Amino acid sequence: MHVFAIPMRTRFRRIDVREGVLVRGDAGWGEFSPFWDYDDAESAAWWRAAREASELGFPEPVRERVPVNVTIPVVAAERAGELVRASGGCTTAKVKVAEPGDSLAKEVERLEAVREALGPSGRVRIDANGAWDVDTALARLPVLDRAAGGLEYVEQPCASVPELAEVRRRQSVLVAADESVRRAEDPLAVARAEAADVLVLKVQPLGGVRACLRIAEATGLPVVVSSALETSVGLAAGIALAAALPDLPFASGLATAQLLEGDVVAQPLLPEGGSIPVRRPEPEPELVEAARADEETAGRWRDRLARVQGIVGPS
Repeated sequence: MHVFAIPMRTRFRRIDVREGVLVRGDAGWGEFSPFWDYDDAESAAWWRAAREASELGFPEPVRERVPVNVTIPVVAAERAGELVRASGGCTTAKVKVAEPGDSLAKEVERLEAVREALGPSGRVRIDANGAWDVDTALARLPVLDRAAGGLEYVEQPCASVPELAEVRRRQSVLVAADESVRRAEDPLAVARAEAADVLVLKVQPLGGVRACLRIAEATGLPVVVSSALETSVGLAAGIALAAALPDLPFASGLATAQLLEGDVVAQPLLPEGGSIPVRRPEPEPELVEAARADEETAGRWRDRLARVQGIVGPS
C-alpha cells in the first residue's frame, strides 16, 4: 500500500490536501480515500470499491469516451470564467454554492461569469451540498437560475429526503440527489420518495462500480457519475462506471484531476474536447514516491485502513 498526499490547486470541500491509499491486486490498482468526516463504518464502502478495482477489475464498457463537466469551486467570478475556458473543452459546468462565508451576490456573479464563458449552448448545474433549508432553497433557486441563464439541475439543495421532495414539488429546477444516496443507509429511499429527478453516483462511497450499476438499475432514474476528488487511479473507477451504464444523458463530474496539483500517473484522466477517453492509467513509481505522505499522515491512514478492513472482513 502507498499513502499519498497531494495539494489541491484551490481549497475544495474545505480541504487543501487530498490524501488516501493506493493498493495493488491481481486486477490492477485501487484507491481508498474516504474523507475524514466518514467514520470507519461508512468508510467500509470505500474499501469495498478499492478491493473491487484491485481484485475484480471493471465491467466491460459500452462507450469509448465519457463527456464531463468542469467543476467550479467557490472562487471569484473572474477566476470561474478562467476555469471554464481552461477546462479542456467542457461544455457543462458544475458550480459550488452555499459555502459558509460566500454571499448570494457572489454566487450570482460566479454563475454569470460561467455562463458567459460557456456561451448560450453550455449547461450549468449547481451544488449546494445540502446546506439550505427548504425556504432558502425556494428563495435562492429562481435567482441563481436567472443568473445561470437556466440551470440544468440543482444538486442536493437540502440535507434530508423529505426536504428534497418538497423543493422538487414547489419549483421547476430539476433536483439531483448526492449525499442522500451516498451517505444513506438506504440509497434507494430518495427514489421511492420521488425526491429527485437525477441520481449522483460516486463509486467509492457506494462500494464499487457494480454496486452503483445495481442502484441505477433499481431506481430507473437518470444518473450522473461523479468523483470523490480522487487521483486518476480512483477516477478510473468512475470512468468505468460511466462507460458501463446503458444510458448516460448527463455529463459526468469526473474532470476533478484538474483540481489537484499533481497525480500518480504520467497521463492523468483529463478532458480532451469535453470528454475523457475510457482507459485505466497505471501509476508511475516516481510519481507515487513524489506524492508520498509524511510518516505521521501515513501512520494515520494505515491505522484507519486496518480498522476498516476489520469491519469488511476478508475477500
